[in-house]
Amino acid sequence: MGTAEAYAACRAIAKREAKNFYWAFRVLPRHKSDAMCAVYAFMRRADDISDDESKTVEARRAEMADWKSAWRASRDGVVDQDAVFIALGDTQRRFGIPDTLLEELVAGTTMDLEPGQSAASGVQTYPTFEDLYRYCYLVASVVGLVCIRIFGYSDLRAEKLAEETGVAFQLTNILRDVKEDVERGRVYLPMDMLDEFGVTVEELRALAAGRAMTERERGMLATLAIRAEKYYVGAGKLIPLLDRDSRAAMWVLATIYHKLLARIAARKMDVFGERVSVPTATKLAIFARGAAMAAWYRVTG
Repeated sequence: MGTAEAYAACRAIAKREAKNFYWAFRVLPRHKSDAMCAVYAFMRRADDISDDESKTVEARRAEMADWKSAWRASRDGVVDQDAVFIALGDTQRRFGIPDTLLEELVAGTTMDLEPGQSAASGVQTYPTFEDLYRYCYLVASVVGLVCIRIFGYSDLRAEKLAEETGVAFQLTNILRDVKEDVERGRVYLPMDMLDEFGVTVEELRALAAGRAMTERERGMLATLAIRAEKYYVGAGKLIPLLDRDSRAAMWVLATIYHKLLARIAARKMDVFGERVSVPTATKLAIFARGAAMAAWYRVTG
């Protein structure tokens, strides 16, 4: 399989699955857009293996181990016809993406296959916000650190800002998905925060089953939203540090995610009813502005 064919396969995956990410990819120059599609397809495959609940955890661990072995072998020069590995390898060489970052990304996915269990509740939990931050770093900040290597930057401050932006995005995802995660036996809200507000895992299960939220529970989720807002400040500072041809893409991505957080807040943190999302019309408006920004950056050099 040739490189162009491999990138085309990754683009098809991104177009089908990426949702928020693909809007940002579309305002990048083609070679950077291709690279982002390759990284996304790699992330998607790791997530799909981890999240396939039609298989036992043991079966998913074994499949993940086999997939990682095949990926590492492809890095070492073993011929492999996997389109994602071919495109990702080319992307790594073009943009200087170290293996260590991608290994960290996969490690974050693997955390969901080897959860720490709470003896009292029997669900995957994170004791403190610091523990949750580490998870967010592995599954989201590392993605940001990969992305800025594709986007281009020279100021090293961009790395910490990309880390914080990734945490903002992941906290937004966590808030949106509280109900679905509880139903799957996962609680990403830090246990010390639940304790502070006197909320138990059993109460989260009751909320997921349809019980009305209390002001105390809304306040707990608002506390996490406030943390996310603080990290979104990093996104605004990051954009001017990126290469000009990539700033619009980062703006589109950050704006869509920030809009999602705003919609959750507008619902008074009710994430247990209808799933919160950003309407397609809003995304189209953001994309149109991002495309105009990208064109202006090209014209002004």
